[in-house]
Order: sequence, then structure tokens, then C-alpha cells
Amino acid sequence: MLGVNTVASDGTRVIAQTQWGPLTEGDRDFVVKVRAAGLWEYPVGQMALRKGQSPAVLTAGRHLIDGHAALDTSCRKIAPMLNIAIPNLPSPQQQGFINTLNADSGKQFDTDFANILRVTHGSIFNTIAKIRSTTKNTLVRKLANQANATVLDHITVMENTGLVNFDQVLFQETTPPKLPASDLTPPPAPGGQPEVVLTPPPNATSSPLDLGGGPSPAPTVG
Repeated sequence: MLGVNTVASDGTRVIAQTQWGPLTEGDRDFVVKVRAAGLWEYPVGQMALRKGQSPAVLTAGRHLIDGHAALDTSCRKIAPMLNIAIPNLPSPQQQGFINTLNADSGKQFDTDFANILRVTHGSIFNTIAKIRSTTKNTLVRKLANQANATVLDHITVMENTGLVNFDQVLFQETTPPKLPASDLTPPPAPGGQPEVVLTPPPNATSSPLDLGGGPSPAPTVG
């Protein structure tokens, strides 16, 4: 499997030829990033429903759960088709976001929730645009389309809380902390471990990709 812990040195390098088009390092890392994002943002959405103080934060929490459940289903469909190993846990940095919000309460939770999620979604938004405009792989392109719509929605609901400090957010987006790759990379799932599934809410409005049928034969790794 194309492992999750390989840091791409050249995002344009083709690592597999598939029936859906060539798969690059950047394509592979994008699928992993989308999966990892859901592994921390989905539980944070659940946290918002328990701890949120304002109706707008509760709405944002529901959007996180709904959107990432659908994206996660798409990732889990695409990954075996492209022979990509996906993680079962978020990265250490993402776990740190969970820990911060878990320790918060009251208005501080709402404020940190809105700003942390606005920074992370704003950062991945640029990555999605690059993948969407450059990938030659049709499955990755479909995932980028879905991720683009979902992330834009999540940016919007965070801004609708009225709690986003745009000066702070834009500074953090353009001047990210220099962290070691180990902090930014989700750990690979141990062999034989059941795959974590992000369950859609009963009233889900977001839909995963319809790819027609199950996984096809794995690609040839180059």
C-alpha cells in the first residue's frame, strides 16, 4: 500500500499508473489529508454540539459532522481503488487541536472553535484548489470537487459565528508554525485494525461520491 507516513518530496512525481489516470505523490497525500481532517473535525463537531454556547456554533458543529462523514465515506471508497493506505488517527498537531478544545469551556470554547477551524479550513482550501487544477486522476478530481464544496461551507459557517479574528487567522494561515514532519503526519493504521468509520447523522444532507460498484483492481505501483 502507498503508505501514509511518506512525506512528499515532489508532489508531481507519479507513483502509480491507474485506470483512472496517473497518481502522483500530491494526489496520494491529498487523499490522506482529507481522511485525517475528518478524524479530528468530526469529533470536534460532536464536541460543539455538547459544549457550544451559541446557535451559530451548534450549526457549525452539525455542518462538520455532516460534511466530514460524507467526505470520509468517499475517501474510504477511493483509497482501496488507488491502493492508498489511510490512517485511523489524526496527526499529532490535529490531536493537539482536539486537546485544546476539549479543555475549553463556555465562550472560550466557542471562540477557539471558530478560529482554529477557520484557520485549518482556510489552509486546506488552497491545497484543494491546487490538486483540483493539476491532478490527472479522475477519482482524485472527484474527491477534490467534493472537498472544495465541503470546506467552503465550513469556512462560511465558522465566519457566520461572528467570532473569527480575521487578522489572527490570516496571519496563521500565511505564517504556519514550523513543525517537524512527524507532527503533521497521521500515524499509519496498524495491520488488522478495524477501519474507523465516521457515521453520517440521521438527517444527513451531504452525500458521498457515487463511484458505481465496489473497488476495482489495485493500480500498478511505479
